[in-house]
Amino acid sequence: MDWNRTMEDSGRLTTNGELPPSNIKRFKRDANTATVVLGAQWGDEGKGKIVDMLAGKADVVCRCQGGNNAGHTVVADGAEYDFHILPSGIVNKHCTSVIGNGVVIHLPQFFEELAKNEAKGLNDYRLFISNRAHIVFDFHQAVDGLQEQEKGKNSIGTTKKGIGPAYSTKASRSGIRLADLLGDFSLFEEKLKGLISLHKRQFPNLEIDITAEIKKYKEYAEKIRPFVTDTVVYLSQALNERKNVLVEGANAALLDIDFGTYPYVTSSNCTIGGVCTGLGIPVRSIGEVYGVVKAYSTRVGDGPFPTELKNNLGEILQTRGHEIGVTTKRKRRCGWLDIVLLRYSNMINGYTGIALTKLDILDTFDEIQIAIAYKLNEKRMLFPPASAEELGRVDVEYLTLPGWKKCTEDVRKFTDLPENAQQYVRKIEELLEVPVRWIGVGKDRNSLIEVF
Repeated sequence: MDWNRTMEDSGRLTTNGELPPSNIKRFKRDANTATVVLGAQWGDEGKGKIVDMLAGKADVVCRCQGGNNAGHTVVADGAEYDFHILPSGIVNKHCTSVIGNGVVIHLPQFFEELAKNEAKGLNDYRLFISNRAHIVFDFHQAVDGLQEQEKGKNSIGTTKKGIGPAYSTKASRSGIRLADLLGDFSLFEEKLKGLISLHKRQFPNLEIDITAEIKKYKEYAEKIRPFVTDTVVYLSQALNERKNVLVEGANAALLDIDFGTYPYVTSSNCTIGGVCTGLGIPVRSIGEVYGVVKAYSTRVGDGPFPTELKNNLGEILQTRGHEIGVTTKRKRRCGWLDIVLLRYSNMINGYTGIALTKLDILDTFDEIQIAIAYKLNEKRMLFPPASAEELGRVDVEYLTLPGWKKCTEDVRKFTDLPENAQQYVRKIEELLEVPVRWIGVGKDRNSLIEVF
């Protein structure tokens, strides 16, 4: 094909064969980009404290995925706040908090969470919620529990917060969004009745008082209205105005519905792609991507866990680290740091830096191990298999490092850490090929070492 002739025929070439001047704006990375904080393992890594620290310089802090099935604890000014739906940055008074369209919201628990934290002193905040965010209803939570019962021994250990069923109705195009609740209420009522009917056909014994639900949500519509806006437009304007935007991931890479240890995963994309789809910001608006990972591994619920310590060492990690789920109150399973999974997590998310939390929990160990490879069917593997069943059968190859046997809780400079602790951090950087930017050595928001 003669491309010059084709372009000339379409009027795109001038008579001398040159391209005319173009008014199209050429691609250019935005001068101001959003900073993203993501969980690098199975969640529970201490993202809340990192977000809270970074929020000190942010104008906007956003949640982009998940619901109240994950929890962050933030200690600030002597008060301990527990967040499940609210962005962790909400404790910073100068920040605007945004709950994006990718989040699913259970309104009763949203208002309960807000009230509990207001009672602790959270009373000066600015919060916007996307009008495109989907609603989690009480019957979603009931269905979540019924589905787990049906699976029996094959249950995946959900939080029973209704997150999976809510995302299922979203994907089947029968879900209900906040825009529906705040629009023509008669249309909302019609959609709600249809959604209830759908779930009752699936679960005939499901008991739902339709009249009571309609009355309840008519009241919620007015309570939630002041918070709801088009956050896609708001964030676009914020970035155009060169505001500092911080995105707080929920859950973590290994719980991502596409890339996690499926089916033992959450119901949303909690890797980097979920930032774009869950907030409506373009890829070019993403700047620094920080992966948060504990100095060891933890996991809540069922599913494969190659480095899990089912002995006294695991119990020590659990006890010293106070490893209890913020949302579920279940004990977290504990094990050694797994570079195989972190390498895979980095491949997907492209971390520009790592926040290594809870290093102080390892202060008492004589030796510390790091998983550097797997072996399955006589084959050495540097990346995890896609099959959860195969991941559960791998043998782990460990690198053993000496412990430091000294308290690190009061250390605030990297060079003041014990030499063996420094070596442990440098070995993680070497194996992962990503620099460690922060090291957590305590629970308080100030218990952070900034490496660079």
